[in-house]
Amino acid sequence: MRISIRMDDITPDMDWAKFLRFKAILDKHGVKPLIGVVPDNKDRKLQIQTPRKGYYEYLKLLEEEGWLIAMHGFNHLYTTRKGGIFPLNHKSEFAGLSLSEQDKMIRDGKRILRTNGINTDFFMAPSHSYDKNTLVALKKNGFTKITDGFGTRPYEMNGITFYPISVSKGKSLKDTSDGMVTFVYHANTMTDKDFDSFEKLFDKAEVVSYSDFLNIDAEKQTFAAEIKEYLTATAKYYAVKLRKMIK
Repeated sequence: MRISIRMDDITPDMDWAKFLRFKAILDKHGVKPLIGVVPDNKDRKLQIQTPRKGYYEYLKLLEEEGWLIAMHGFNHLYTTRKGGIFPLNHKSEFAGLSLSEQDKMIRDGKRILRTNGINTDFFMAPSHSYDKNTLVALKKNGFTKITDGFGTRPYEMNGITFYPISVSKGKSLKDTSDGMVTFVYHANTMTDKDFDSFEKLFDKAEVVSYSDFLNIDAEKQTFAAEIKEYLTATAKYYAVKLRKMIK
């Protein structure tokens, strides 16, 4: 099982020391990730330090190095308690809003990125939560790819290609079948232990650049697979919630 890397919550005011520490590990192994850039960050939890000067110029340099960029929501603010069609979390910036509301948010987010020289057709929903209206609005605004869903190869649904994340990192590391999944990281909240674990990942698995995912042909998602994915995401949500209650 090949492993690709996705890093969420990229903003001008993120924890740059941790971002650069994460990048140094990737650079050491020659791996290029997918990063989720928040177009207009208003989430105070992500506002960690003074915004970096030349932020967008730096992102364009990363693109030149082979890093891929996804639009990570719009403001990164949770507006509903909906899990949408991939309910890993019961909170969302998008799921539950009208099509017109979501269309405006996605259109405005894309405009901000494009104005600053970033052109992408990849979308990354905060907390993995989106609904059917999100998919319609994304297609309307030229997005063709989403980094989410479960599986070991890309699949197509509603005219959009989904690049799956791992249901369980432990199980993915033990999986010897031919396939590819994504491990999700949030550098802002990583501890020394998390960084040590991330570095050891490269000794345990075949970690590849995210662009390798784009070379795999997508399969058509069946209705049965949609239901299974929904139930798996729901089960994972309640399992995580139960573990937190026990602690």
